[in-house]
Amino acid sequence: MNIVYSKQAIKAINSLDKPTKQRIRSAIEQLPKGDVAPMQGYHDGRLRLRVGKYRVVFTVDNDKEILYIIGIGSRGDIYK
Repeated sequence: MNIVYSKQAIKAINSLDKPTKQRIRSAIEQLPKGDVAPMQGYHDGRLRLRVGKYRVVFTVDNDKEILYIIGIGSRGDIYK
């Protein structure tokens, strides 16, 4: 499955320290395994992946086999 990052997600992951970047990237590469849940209030198929205190918001296009990472952030900030 191809992984596509949004500009916001790239900016967020580049601002993190190296061990956190590695944890988040390895969790993304192992999707759909992990703590994945649908996001409430959105009807476009958004899902969230929990990686410690960070959340990765993403959608999946099964037809084209693309995993689109919308955003990455800390638990309190990503949902705003």
